[in-house]
Amino acid sequence: MLKQSGYPYVVEDFFPYGYDERQYCSPGFDLPVGCLMRAPHGSFPEYHTSADNLDFVQAECLEESLRCYLSVLQVLEHNYTYLNLNPKCEPQLGKRGLYQAIGGDSETANKQLAMLWVLNLSDGRHSLLDIAERARVPFKLIMTIAKMLKQKGLLEEKDNSD
Repeated sequence: MLKQSGYPYVVEDFFPYGYDERQYCSPGFDLPVGCLMRAPHGSFPEYHTSADNLDFVQAECLEESLRCYLSVLQVLEHNYTYLNLNPKCEPQLGKRGLYQAIGGDSETANKQLAMLWVLNLSDGRHSLLDIAERARVPFKLIMTIAKMLKQKGLLEEKDNSD
C-alpha cells in the first residue's frame, strides 16, 4: 500500500522504545504489530509535551492519512488466496464475456493485464497482495478482477484454515 500510495515513506525496524507496538510484540504476546504514523517518536520537540497542539494538524494531511488507512483496511479485509479452476493454459476469456466486461474505457489494457496476472498466480499459494506486488498493479484493481473471475467460475477462494 505504501509503495503504491505515491507518498514518500520509510519502514523502520522494530525498536523496543517508543510506542505501544513494543507491548504487543513482547515475548509473552509476540503479535505482528506495527505502527503507521506521519512523524516518528522524537521527530519534533513538542511531541508529548504541553507545547503539542492542534496547530500542527492540517486537514489535507488528515485526509491523506485516512486514505492510507482505508487502503490498509481494504487489503486486510480482502486479501484472499484463490485457486485457478482452469489452470492448464489461459481460458477463453472472450466467450465468458470477460474482455467485453472490462472494455470500453481507457484502462482496458491495464485491466486485461491484471486479469492475466490473477489467472497466472492464483495457484493457492499467492494472495491477492502477492499478485498486486508482483504485477505492480494497485491492489484494488487486482481485487476487482479476482471478484469478476470468481463470478465467472474461473477462480475459487482457497480455504486458509489449514
